[in-house]
Amino acid sequence: MDGENLPAGNLWQALKRVKGNGGSPGIDGRTVDDLPGYLKQHWLEIREQLLSGTYQPQPVRRVEIPKPDGGVRKLGVPTVLDRMIQQAVMQVLQSSWDNTFSESNYGFRPGRSAHQAVARAQQHIAAGYRWVVDLDLEKFFDRVNHDRLMGQIAGRVHDKRLLRLIRSWLKAGMLENGLVGPTDEGTPQGGPLSPLLSNLVLDELDRELERRGHRFARYADDCNIYVRSRRAGQRLMGGLTRLLEGKLKLKVNREKSAVARPWERKFLGFSFTNGRQPKRRIAPKAKSRFEARVRILTRRTRGISIETMVRELGRYLQGWQGYFGFCQTPTVLDRFNKWIRRRIRSAACKQWRTGKTRYARLRELGLSHDLAARTAGHQWGPWRLSRTEALSYAMPAAYFDRLGLPSLRCTTGA
Repeated sequence: MDGENLPAGNLWQALKRVKGNGGSPGIDGRTVDDLPGYLKQHWLEIREQLLSGTYQPQPVRRVEIPKPDGGVRKLGVPTVLDRMIQQAVMQVLQSSWDNTFSESNYGFRPGRSAHQAVARAQQHIAAGYRWVVDLDLEKFFDRVNHDRLMGQIAGRVHDKRLLRLIRSWLKAGMLENGLVGPTDEGTPQGGPLSPLLSNLVLDELDRELERRGHRFARYADDCNIYVRSRRAGQRLMGGLTRLLEGKLKLKVNREKSAVARPWERKFLGFSFTNGRQPKRRIAPKAKSRFEARVRILTRRTRGISIETMVRELGRYLQGWQGYFGFCQTPTVLDRFNKWIRRRIRSAACKQWRTGKTRYARLRELGLSHDLAARTAGHQWGPWRLSRTEALSYAMPAAYFDRLGLPSLRCTTGA
């Protein structure tokens, strides 16, 4: 894509980022692959609208995705053109705003990650702050007060055209069930600018915590503050609830928020052991979700080859390992590895429907005639057979390595 009718500089970088991120179309049906061609025809007109302050974004498309712990998360998907322009605005604003945010804020910031937030929380616990104020904000992205947010932005941005553009995105409306409804509050998740605006909204919370000298870690609307006693935590919870609901116009979910021991709570999918030197462990709900997903991928009735099953499972395990390999409990991952291998052995036994087939396959896998014959003659079901010595010999860990099955391990030297 070259030519004078195309965006340049920061907008060009935004276009590349939006194309790289992919994603579904907005209400106009235009895809990221359609965008370059559309810009070739219309960029001069769009550019003039942006410069004159007359550009009007289209409503976002409502999409619901299931939450891991039940319920749905409502996203608002802008058109690809609005995504590109939002991305360009975000890049400029982030470059000037980011260094003004708190050191304890790890969400949606360059060079920062959820892992860093979890490690900071671990440091606070190790330093003796062994009570946590675990704040849960109810429908945070849906409840952001527009007037208050625009006031915060106006304190940092003086170009009235840009202020009008940002407000127009906030007020663009949402298409749901064929009707466009107004958006009087909230910053719809799905647009490139929303994460940066969420950081601006909660920067006031960060500054108040810093003013009081508290130790905390925040990633988006997940905020954990560490104190030395339950009583201190309860006082803090009351004060923060008044701040969030009174001044910031947000809503604290009292059922999900708590003052508790850190090892009784989860933070970004992790929890901690309760020793003098706490270790990162995978939170129980995260383990349950993992087990449920593996059960689906290794179901004996899927009707696919073991090689295909391992390939599909491997893709999931690689992504899961990339995040949860940050834990420091290798024995848990070892148990998962053994359990996964047993489930695949069980699926193989199910596919070897007859004793004759079982015998032939076990011989192909290197078992002696006697051991293969004894194992094939059992009337046991696949799950019980998968635990036998014969199946462990026939399909050892090295067998799964050859198939390309990732082995789960801690990635931090724990």
